[in-house]
Amino acid sequence: MSQDAAILIPLYRNADGELHLVLIRRNEGGVHGGQLAFPGGKRNEMDASMMDTALREAHEEIGLEAKMIEMIVHLPAVDTNTTGFRVFPFLASLAFPGPWRRSEQEVAEIIDVQLSDLARLEAHGKAIEQFPTWPEPREVPFYKIGSYRLWGLSYRIIQPLIPGLLAGEWPI
Repeated sequence: MSQDAAILIPLYRNADGELHLVLIRRNEGGVHGGQLAFPGGKRNEMDASMMDTALREAHEEIGLEAKMIEMIVHLPAVDTNTTGFRVFPFLASLAFPGPWRRSEQEVAEIIDVQLSDLARLEAHGKAIEQFPTWPEPREVPFYKIGSYRLWGLSYRIIQPLIPGLLAGEWPI
């Protein structure tokens, strides 16, 4: 049985009009320790909707205020391949970035990525990975972001969106 979680995919345009994506690197330890991810987390009983979960978590993790956000689209829920979560992603446009307030308990770093950098061929990579819930090793695609890798569910969510985002399919 999967556990529900929600994420916010925060995007903004800088002064030059370049589209940027805001990611976090989770603190070490825990199920997703050290991984790049979108702000988000598990639903709790006080959340009225999955969008409320995404907004609450983004506020807790990076200090993102709801008044700074324009929701663009609720994307279809996606299941993780290794940890038993069903994740509800929300694409959001930010009026302006930051100033961020990083949750020191959960977030090691807030990372700002120019989206066009992820579309470059040199940003793409693949590695053979093995996880306890997988019967055998698999090839796992990822984006290189500095010395980190954006892979797994986050990769599967953003990868098909990049061409449309760069082509202006959504108002950001």
